[in-house]
Amino acid sequence: MAPTNTMSRLAETDALAGKMSATAYVVMKRRILDNVWPAGFQATEADVSEELGMSRTPVREALMRLQQDGLIKVMPRHGMRVLPVSPDDMQQIYQILTSLEATAAELVAARGLTREQLQPLMLATQAMDEALKRDDLDAWAIADERFHTHLLELCGNEMLRAVVLNFWDRAHRARMVTLRIRPKPVHSTKEHQALVSALLKGDVGKAGAIQRAHRERAKEELLGLLQRSGLSSL
Repeated sequence: MAPTNTMSRLAETDALAGKMSATAYVVMKRRILDNVWPAGFQATEADVSEELGMSRTPVREALMRLQQDGLIKVMPRHGMRVLPVSPDDMQQIYQILTSLEATAAELVAARGLTREQLQPLMLATQAMDEALKRDDLDAWAIADERFHTHLLELCGNEMLRAVVLNFWDRAHRARMVTLRIRPKPVHSTKEHQALVSALLKGDVGKAGAIQRAHRERAKEELLGLLQRSGLSSL
């Protein structure tokens, strides 16, 4: 076989292995963030490989990446264990979210957007309200996340949006962990409605204040739930 053909095949093999490892990482991370694999969940490398329908090599590489992310602990000969949500991490992450999302709300208000342009926020708020009436917490969580996503998209600052999204994964995980032990989230829906009203009026100061208070209240509620439930010390 010609050397160039051999090199080409090796490159293709490496590319395929890298793709499999990336896929394993994404799938496992999503299960942890969505609380499908909750804190304390344990599995051997063989179990994970069988569940994902992959060989052990890409799974092993993905596990090392997840350990670097602080989501799991890899235990030699014992597989992996999903780590609990850290209240200290959540405290710091919510400080960032509170500050930057308040700024995003101010930027949206300052742009003087029309009702039509703000429609995605209004639809997300409506979906949250309807989900609560059905007691569908999963649908509520999806609509709530959609609201925050649209708020960042409408602010017009791509760098701010990118920084916030960088911290969303672990905040999302904490919210999913506590979703069914928290009080019915009626306050969040009302706060979003108040924010939309301020944005429609172009009230920069009020929009920022509403979003800041919303995130601060959510932080205190989340940290209290984590500490009282013992979910942060499994």
